[in-house]
Amino acid sequence: MGLLKLIEWKEVATSTKIVYKFPIGGDYINKGSKITVRDGQVAIFADKGRMADVFLPGMYTLDTNNVPFLTKLMSWKYGFESPFKSDIYFVKTTQFINQKWGTSNPIMLRDKDFGAVRIRGFGTYSFQVSDAYVFMTQISGTGSYETTSIVEWLKSILVKGISDALGENKIPVLDLAANLDELSTFVEKKLAVTFAEYGLKLNKFNFENVSLPPELEKTLDEVAGLNLKRGVMDVYTQVGQVDALKEAAKNPGSVGTFMGAGIGMGFGNQMAQNMGNQQTPKVKCIHCSSLIEQNLKFCPVCGKPQSEVCPSCGHPVSSGAKFCPDCGKSIASTCPKCGSKLAPGAKFCPDCGTKI
Repeated sequence: MGLLKLIEWKEVATSTKIVYKFPIGGDYINKGSKITVRDGQVAIFADKGRMADVFLPGMYTLDTNNVPFLTKLMSWKYGFESPFKSDIYFVKTTQFINQKWGTSNPIMLRDKDFGAVRIRGFGTYSFQVSDAYVFMTQISGTGSYETTSIVEWLKSILVKGISDALGENKIPVLDLAANLDELSTFVEKKLAVTFAEYGLKLNKFNFENVSLPPELEKTLDEVAGLNLKRGVMDVYTQVGQVDALKEAAKNPGSVGTFMGAGIGMGFGNQMAQNMGNQQTPKVKCIHCSSLIEQNLKFCPVCGKPQSEVCPSCGHPVSSGAKFCPDCGKSIASTCPKCGSKLAPGAKFCPDCGTKI
């Protein structure tokens, strides 16, 4: 019979073990044996599969005082003096980083734009043991335990949480790429309670990408291409219309021929629409100050002409003219006696009554 003097787990840095069962073999543990627990580890004593005392990082000399639960399980009324056997487990508590997750099957979603769609996603996450006692009683059981024994089970929990997150947030599939950080935080918080039930903690959950079915991606690409072509064609159409207008201005008869032949139906409709959208400038009537179209020769309100007239013969004259182009007489704009301003066509001064 050998007596264990030092119990420890010299963990390799690249080890993927979560739980390491110390190999007692044919040896026994005696009062005064020492146990070393390194940083990032805890040690658990167990008797016949029942989890007992938990040792945090540090060095311990085993006696009745620091294994009280084990003493109770083994019914040592006065503390252990004789050598004994016990299962000893070391549990790694540091993070297992850069774990991969992905949807083996597509997640069905109802999207407001495309209806029922299937999406896939993948990313990374980290986890660690937060409560070794709970983890050992809920998952590990007996024996050493590798990360490979738990990652597939963790993926199933993650995918369920991801499906719930996508369904609850109702983010349109076209906006998912812009909301990956928010979704990652939502999933991490949502699954915190579930992981804690097994003595685990979920850290740094990340969405790296969300993909649509190939047929939907192809349709979106086609729609985007058509929209781009439509925008380019609109520009070319507008440029063509401008060029056609320039040519029509050089040859007044070409527009009628162009339209009559039916070649320019779209052009004619567009031109009519553009002309309809343009508002004729408004001016004030020089007599009653009503707003009328600039090109009208007579005011539709007062009926008076919108150009000055010769006071002698009544012939229209251009604004600012000093002599009538028809009779050649002087056009007075002010009263020769009092200098008051005269209205176009006035025959008497409105201030002094002098005949003009």
